[in-house]
Amino acid sequence: MPETISGVLERIMFSNEENHFLIGDLRPDDKKTTITVTGAMPGVQCGETLEVTGDWVVNPKYGTQFKVTTVKSTLPSTVHGIRKYLGSGLVPGIGQHFANKIVDHFGVETLTIISEESARLREVPGIGAGRAKSIKAAWEEQHAIREVMLFLQTYGVSSARCVRLVKQYGNEAKTILQNEPYRVAREIDGIGFKTADQIALNLGFGNESPKRLDAGLLFSLEELESEGHTCVPSRLWVEHATQLLQTTEDKIEARICHLIEAKDVVSVDEGHRIQLPNSHRAETTIADAISRSLKAASGLPPIKVDAAINWAQEKASFEFAGEQVEAIRTGLTEKISIITGGPGTGKTTILRALVQIVSAKKVDIVLAAPTGRAAQRMSEATGGFAQTIHRLLKFEPHNGRFAHNESNPLKTQFLIVDESSMLDARLAAALLRAIPKRAHIILVGDVNQLPSVGAGNVLKDLIESKAVPVTRLQKIFRQNEKSSIITTAYNVLNGAKGTPYLLESTAELGAEYDLQFIKATEAEECLRVIEYLCKQFIPNKLRVDPLRHTQVLAPMHRGVVGISNLNTVLQKALNSQKNGFSFGAYKYCIGDKIIQNRNNYDLNIYNGDIGTIESIDFENATLQIQFDSESVEMTRSGLHDVSLAYAISVHKSQGSEYPIVIIPLVKGHFMMLQRNLLYTALTRGKQKIFIVGDPVAYFMAVKNADPAQRFTDLKEKLLEAIK
Repeated sequence: MPETISGVLERIMFSNEENHFLIGDLRPDDKKTTITVTGAMPGVQCGETLEVTGDWVVNPKYGTQFKVTTVKSTLPSTVHGIRKYLGSGLVPGIGQHFANKIVDHFGVETLTIISEESARLREVPGIGAGRAKSIKAAWEEQHAIREVMLFLQTYGVSSARCVRLVKQYGNEAKTILQNEPYRVAREIDGIGFKTADQIALNLGFGNESPKRLDAGLLFSLEELESEGHTCVPSRLWVEHATQLLQTTEDKIEARICHLIEAKDVVSVDEGHRIQLPNSHRAETTIADAISRSLKAASGLPPIKVDAAINWAQEKASFEFAGEQVEAIRTGLTEKISIITGGPGTGKTTILRALVQIVSAKKVDIVLAAPTGRAAQRMSEATGGFAQTIHRLLKFEPHNGRFAHNESNPLKTQFLIVDESSMLDARLAAALLRAIPKRAHIILVGDVNQLPSVGAGNVLKDLIESKAVPVTRLQKIFRQNEKSSIITTAYNVLNGAKGTPYLLESTAELGAEYDLQFIKATEAEECLRVIEYLCKQFIPNKLRVDPLRHTQVLAPMHRGVVGISNLNTVLQKALNSQKNGFSFGAYKYCIGDKIIQNRNNYDLNIYNGDIGTIESIDFENATLQIQFDSESVEMTRSGLHDVSLAYAISVHKSQGSEYPIVIIPLVKGHFMMLQRNLLYTALTRGKQKIFIVGDPVAYFMAVKNADPAQRFTDLKEKLLEAIK
């Protein structure tokens, strides 16, 4: 017989934001001791009063627990519950210190006072008019979030998404959800079609209503775009949407015609391929910008190219290879050119020479890269000033646009973009539309790496179009020939089947080797080896700080050696701090390494930026985080855009290099085991690489040379534009 218990959630021991499974300590209203509760409890936070229904079960390892089947969250009504709730940091402006003072003063009436008579908060010593006003405002926002959360609990929407809903719609959030659920799916990142659809169907929206089919079709196209496509074959779209919406193809095709007429999608090749308007505009912009540049005269002053190359060689004190000379000559004589090559092929020498030559001619030169780490490396390599593309173009949060565009171009005569394989269609379009037509443009990158995280395949498409000259760097220079890292990377690229230096156990590890493969066929064993490397071998044998000098790069998020679990284990192993903010699946503490997962233009931090938590203000619920070039103050709600970064994905590592890289490879990663992924991971390590895992998984990755095809239309648009 199910039992219902009401009490205060004292502590969260484990929380998984993906499925909302939680393990926590609940103190029942009539008890002084806590009970362990487990189950799906979306959106609950420490200090809340919960009414849980479920059954008692006995866990062989952890003892008696209460398995929750349903949960209701209510505002606390006891002094203890109120104190715990306010002290949890849920209401910005009230930390543990002020929570105690407020509750000591008002007792069980505390929440009523905050809600209805907030001016009385000034009766509490230390709370002035300003703090009382901010507490009231934060309380009202929290109340609106709570209303939405209670409504969305059955749909599995996380607290972070609820915060976004309230910020977007304010007090109208619940009404909009009930009346226009598909609008929410379009406008709120993270509230996908599936959640909106579940809400809509439960509210009585028809399964084959035009609104549902249209919303589902657009969501289907967005899902395909999230896989990297910018232009999808109609047949693929119909099949994908039909399966998603569980309807017939004739009904889907009828709505596609409507979406084309309404200009919600763009028809290509008389309807054989389809694009979202943003992708169509982005690729058209790239093609037009390149065509415009190719047709315009060069804006450089006269340069004696052979003499300039000889001068650069004298400054470098060595003679350039033929490929390097060709790349420099092409960059100086052609309006647009591409330089592509792997590690050790001399890209740095070329860039340094180009920067020196054009700087000596007083040319306005701009250096840029997609990420902060890549820009920093570019600055160090060339001696020039490099910055991220976002900072270069100056994003303006108030209007959602870049300050520099075709109407307000950058003041430059010469642009070099490093790590160009990371350019997706939209970012490339934003950059190219801001370049003066007489400027020279050089795109530098390794086309064999993973393609961009965002939709498009810009570098590969430009190379295959043959519309611009390409220099392929293939010679690996002498100073790198002894590097096992580079040798192994090229062996992977060429499909060589042998594994690098394979060790049967950690006892065989040596500090002198730059690449070692520790055999660990089981995921649990792989995890133990990684923990040993980070906690013992790297600090004790290599004598470096594993937090500052080591990065774990994992192929997948889930599983024992997935990114999520690796972060939990490595945080415990490497950071002794215990006090912090619990948010989602993690607790964030001082000293933690974190990664930004979305562009935040207000804070000037971007997707992929890695930082360290320097301090936490529990009273005001803020964190001070030092990124590479920015120190930012982040509120608790900002944590929905970050995650721990002890382990990150290989995709997120692009554009960066790390002194030491650890790569877990197990057969459970089979869905992501691809040659370009392994090659990209290997080329991130500067000094040491440890591969930990199953040699069979390594062979699987090397063998899989055919990554999923990306459908784009850039090549066709470019060839049409330059006719």
